[in-house]
Amino acid sequence: MNIPPRPSARRATTRLAVLLCWSLGCSAALAQLTAMVAVEPTARKAAHSILRTAAESGLAKASGQPVALATSDDLADVMRATRSAGYDIFIGPAQVAASALQRGYELVGATHKSDKYLLVGLVQIDAVPAMKGRRLYLPQQDSIYTYMARGMLNEAGLSFQDLRAVQYEKFPQAGLTALTLGSTDATVVREDDWAEWAAAHPGTARVLATSQPVPGGFSVVVKKDLPADARNRLAQWFGATPASTGLPPVTLRPEATEYRRVAELGLFTPTSLPGVSRITAREAQTLLAQGATLVDTRTEKEFKAKRIRGAVFAAYVEKSLKDVAFNAAQDDFQALDKLPGLDKAKPVIFACNGAECWKSYKAAKVAAAKGYKSVYWLRGGLPEWDAIGLPTEGG
Repeated sequence: MNIPPRPSARRATTRLAVLLCWSLGCSAALAQLTAMVAVEPTARKAAHSILRTAAESGLAKASGQPVALATSDDLADVMRATRSAGYDIFIGPAQVAASALQRGYELVGATHKSDKYLLVGLVQIDAVPAMKGRRLYLPQQDSIYTYMARGMLNEAGLSFQDLRAVQYEKFPQAGLTALTLGSTDATVVREDDWAEWAAAHPGTARVLATSQPVPGGFSVVVKKDLPADARNRLAQWFGATPASTGLPPVTLRPEATEYRRVAELGLFTPTSLPGVSRITAREAQTLLAQGATLVDTRTEKEFKAKRIRGAVFAAYVEKSLKDVAFNAAQDDFQALDKLPGLDKAKPVIFACNGAECWKSYKAAKVAAAKGYKSVYWLRGGLPEWDAIGLPTEGG
């Protein structure tokens, strides 16, 4: 005969299970928070200094939940994660925080004072417009340096496509060396780095443009839907992180306008696309009900996790510049041609992860060039659709 345990025995058993799960990393019984430390490829030493086990332990004690922490210097992948709210906590450079702050996160603060970035060129280049047809040295596309370069060029009416070449490397300081060697015409550096280099190399280069202040070091954001007490405890922990974690303390709180400027200078798509109709989520819903096809151009992982109900998957593999003058030949959108039953005469809608995501913009432009007659672009993508409560699936 089986006798059910008394309530006190059940409570004791539950406590024991929780303790065992905590010690063994059992995430089934305890909800686990996830954190991403995104490191500029230009600052890899910062990643090596972070002691993951100590940071996970400290965050777990602060939040009252197990925490899994990952690090990455693939900023393109991290930016995709911010657009899909892929982690509970992001610790990274300003552009990572700027993207997350538009998608349900709140700012804890930053670890270093704000910096200005300078577009510097050889002395014979007298102004930014004279960069047309010239060479530019930058770190990878999603680096903060590249964000600043794009913004300063755009303000002068130039696109990256107006340049003769954009060379993407790992370290921005090497751009200054490239200037001295004559292998590039311009680069972007932090104001402090420029001051030191210019003093040692007088007459080599000049400042062509200066950015507005940008939050420095790491910025930390957490999901707004975490319990308020957990968010407060996490903020307190980040404000006085133990030296054993390798994470610098978050002691500054930059103005929200600084993050908005970073986002606007970075990867925002245009508000219109010639030959393609830009639509809202409500309009997309109506078109779907009338028989249109909605093509989700994100990664397969994102599509499986959450998608617009009824969407079909065709990944746009993006390698070209995030720019109105992108080179489609550098990208891979063969998936469009493989979609079964897609009729070029019928309406087709392209969507991805919102205004910062260029995949649907590029996909819509490519489809129009391939002869699709009724091409629509849902610029707000899944975030706009989800924000007004329209049906989703997956996960």
